[in-house]
Amino acid sequence: MIVVMLLLMGYGLQSFCVEQDSVQYIQKLEISKKKKKTFSVRQQDSTLVLKIDTLILNDKATLEFFGKKKVDLQVKYAEIPKQAYIVGTDSKNNGSEINITIHFGKLGSLYVLAGGRDANNGSRTFPNGNGGNVTLHYDKRGIVPQQEKKDQPGYLRIDTKAGGYRVNPQSDLYNIYSQIGMGIRSGGGRLGGVPQGQIYSGSPGKDGKSEVVGY
Repeated sequence: MIVVMLLLMGYGLQSFCVEQDSVQYIQKLEISKKKKKTFSVRQQDSTLVLKIDTLILNDKATLEFFGKKKVDLQVKYAEIPKQAYIVGTDSKNNGSEINITIHFGKLGSLYVLAGGRDANNGSRTFPNGNGGNVTLHYDKRGIVPQQEKKDQPGYLRIDTKAGGYRVNPQSDLYNIYSQIGMGIRSGGGRLGGVPQGQIYSGSPGKDGKSEVVGY
């Protein structure tokens, strides 16, 4: 009987830990210039709901979700004065499914990166990844993002392209992925090995989709 009770208590504790990991609340999160904050839970390829009252992403700051298939990010108020990144990837080369609900108080430029990773010959065990699907709901009472002019304030760029394409290493997204060390379509972080880009095995993954909606 005692053994059974201990097992049940252990199961309850495990369930509690998983629940705590899958839903998180933060009153204020500020990420410094060129720094990265990573959220990863013990259960790989899981779902994460992250609720933030105030989010401040300084220049080239990165909010990263690693090892998750689905991310639900809810931000009541966000300040992004210059350029910042939100990145989501599972543990199998695929981009995360990301749903963002956000009020922009300040917006220089924001890149939401859910592209698939490349399967490099001889170095990765998973195939070329699929791009994730991204939906961004922005509060119309705040700054309304625009997706046409990246040199203008309020710029929003969403990447959901699959891994496995041969790309020009000089492309802007290649450089961004390289800078934040994600290795998505950039040789797994091993830069400079082949000037014209790496050779990837297999066929490209499946591109994801994106949607931007005001509310």
